[in-house]
Amino acid sequence: MTTSATDGGPRIRQAHLAGPSRRLDPRINALRPDLADIGLAGIVTAPRFAEGVVMHGVVASAMLRTAPDDTAVAVSALLFGEQFTAFDVAHGWVWGQCGHDAYVGWVRATALRSGTGTPTHRVVAPTAAIFTRPDIKTRVLGALPLNAQLAAASAGDDFVAAAGGFVHRRHVRALPEGNKAGGSDDAVKIALGFVGTPYVWGGRTRDGIDCSGLTQAVLAASGTACPRDSDQQRDAFPAVEPASRRRGDLAVFPGHVGILADPLTLVHANAYWMATVVEPLAEVAARIEPTGYRRPMVDAG
Repeated sequence: MTTSATDGGPRIRQAHLAGPSRRLDPRINALRPDLADIGLAGIVTAPRFAEGVVMHGVVASAMLRTAPDDTAVAVSALLFGEQFTAFDVAHGWVWGQCGHDAYVGWVRATALRSGTGTPTHRVVAPTAAIFTRPDIKTRVLGALPLNAQLAAASAGDDFVAAAGGFVHRRHVRALPEGNKAGGSDDAVKIALGFVGTPYVWGGRTRDGIDCSGLTQAVLAASGTACPRDSDQQRDAFPAVEPASRRRGDLAVFPGHVGILADPLTLVHANAYWMATVVEPLAEVAARIEPTGYRRPMVDAG
């Protein structure tokens, strides 16, 4: 069932295409056999087009799935405060597109709220506790992951009021400064903070993360925009000769990616160990032959 504009959902329109339909990647273009983003009208053929409604995440992390079902495969996750454009609502689920990387999927409606939720801060710690009051000795209400976005107000010298509680200032940074931690080595330092995190397909947080989710999370935290999947990451960044690889480069394998802590050592979330680990690159290459190296980081200075 698809809602209409009269009940708060996306507006559905009929449209016709004159000319051939282009083949687009459905991972990052909101299109299905029965429905497509109205922004794709004139590019693809679809029986119906929808005008998206801008929403944002209101839970720490909500899995993005291939179908409106908790048992469907998770392909990514939407974090607190991140934008999500909704095109369809069905049975308590919302189908739409993530604002940070254009990834498409289904999210539980209870994890979303209408409106852009203009953020003022970004979480820069691996995990940020939400306290009941601006006092570290008070009860913890929950936690927010790295890269969550907050609409926050000052609450004294040490805290900001956000997410229904109070978050310590050391765990957040004001935007736009919060879009970059600063320094070419930051991605590696952040990646090392995920060591021991369980491997979870589609995950993007310390509760669970996959290989490309790790690289996306740590690059975003250090100020480098990064697509979601390993093949997209391979194509997004310039190739590096194996002899020139260095700390902060990506090592790309078939269906896998990791970050070099140094030319001989890899930080990666992987299903072999079912965790994020630091491992000799040679041992990883013995299991999976690397297909190349990419350099996403910009040299400081």
